[in-house]
Amino acid sequence: MNAEKKIHKTDFLVIGSGIAGLSFALKVANNFKNATVTIVTKNEKNECNTKYAQGGISTVWDKTVDSFEQHIEDTLIAGDGLCDEKVVKMVVESAPDRLRELIEWGTQFDKTKDGSYSLGREGGHSQDRVLHHKDITGAEIERALLQQVENTENITFLNYHYAIDLITEHQLKQKQTKRKGKITCYGAYVLDEKKNCVKTFSAKVTMLATGGNGQVYSTTTNPVIATGDGIAMAYRAKAEISDMEFIQFHPTALYNPGEYPAFLISEAVRGEGAILRNYNGDRFMHNYDDREELASRDIVARAIDRELKKNGTPNVYLDCTHIDYNAFKKHFPNITEKCLSLGIDIRKKYIPVCPAQHYICGGVNVSKKGKTSIKNLYASGEVTRSGLHGANRLASNSLLEGLVFSHNAAESLIKRFPKIKSPTNIPQWNDSGVVKNMEKILITHDRNEVKTIMSNYVGIVRSNERLLRAERRLKGLYEDNKRLYDYSELSTDLCELRNLITTAYLITQFSKNRKENKGGFYSADLV
Repeated sequence: MNAEKKIHKTDFLVIGSGIAGLSFALKVANNFKNATVTIVTKNEKNECNTKYAQGGISTVWDKTVDSFEQHIEDTLIAGDGLCDEKVVKMVVESAPDRLRELIEWGTQFDKTKDGSYSLGREGGHSQDRVLHHKDITGAEIERALLQQVENTENITFLNYHYAIDLITEHQLKQKQTKRKGKITCYGAYVLDEKKNCVKTFSAKVTMLATGGNGQVYSTTTNPVIATGDGIAMAYRAKAEISDMEFIQFHPTALYNPGEYPAFLISEAVRGEGAILRNYNGDRFMHNYDDREELASRDIVARAIDRELKKNGTPNVYLDCTHIDYNAFKKHFPNITEKCLSLGIDIRKKYIPVCPAQHYICGGVNVSKKGKTSIKNLYASGEVTRSGLHGANRLASNSLLEGLVFSHNAAESLIKRFPKIKSPTNIPQWNDSGVVKNMEKILITHDRNEVKTIMSNYVGIVRSNERLLRAERRLKGLYEDNKRLYDYSELSTDLCELRNLITTAYLITQFSKNRKENKGGFYSADLV
């Protein structure tokens, strides 16, 4: 592994290519026409969590039947008392403007026959307020944003570039930094996966928009790139992190053993009237919540988990047989096609489903303007803990969060950015002392072990004993990985494993410290 012998200077370094990263890049590129904006992403341009979002994006669109107050209340209820009410109000009231902007950028949301936007409803929502594009809303938003980025001259897009670590005083002055101390971000070290070299990026402003960390679990709806890179990088740089214990499990991932990641059966399907039935075909949600199938995700996921354990079965079922087939097929073409490929005709058969890790509500602490505790480091989207979600995210609020906080970050920089000086004396990556004989099987084995530990001990239902076991095993994995990382040639796989272990350990530690069941956190010892 070689370190490229030059410094890549850019005004804005954006790490991640989902809705949060792309919308921020567009904003700052248009606000500062002479500035350089560089987006780095570790895979293809469109490979991100945004791409896999099915249901849609929530906003109060029709004020004749909906209101900001209702959307705020629904978000607060889902967050189980731990949302920041001021943040919720700010996001909800900003939503219509951000959605109109997304439409101006070319996003095509579904419309009804009369030309108005088709609004769906998902669990936890009291009104129809979810704009969508069939059942591939995220992919449609990603398409529109990428087209805008490609047409913006001062944006450079580098795919297959994997961010390893943020550059702070720790590297600049070779001194230890403290989590509560004054720290500044000066850019990042980035692995060019094609050239197999580490590049040093110097930036006035760095935006973390790397998404979540679903790959720490055996069953997840997240793509394989969701390895917690941004959270782990920020943690190593001594940024403030919180609420890592709040993991949202989507109640209805398609039960199809051997398929990974799990195929998501959108919550909007239940919004259209689908019914959950246990392995024996009996309805059960009325035993857990008055809202039945439209209760918030944490409640539905725990109810299904309870049914699975009670009956000793691998899945429950989603009954769509009573829903108008043509309407279903039009709204959910990909779900229909996927089911048919497995021999499931939803007119006659139930869809087998089970919960899967879907979203992390905690992460890097940010202000309303997207500022982290590290100077000149911003963050937006699932990588953050913004205060919007509290203990459990309301369905279809995630894409909205990324849009709003990236907009706020860009707006806050209009006055700040001209005053930020370019970093100087940035040290290049030090690759001395590494060897090349690392066995890849070690990484594969450890990655699988992280998934097993987290799924068995830090899942939907946890306990003190399970968390202690997870902690002990993860400490061992951390020591093994540190030796590999310190002495082996860098690879994306090795860096991802490092980040998976870090975020898994953080989830476990935050879970140990929580003394009350809330939202996505549930311990059997606290009942």
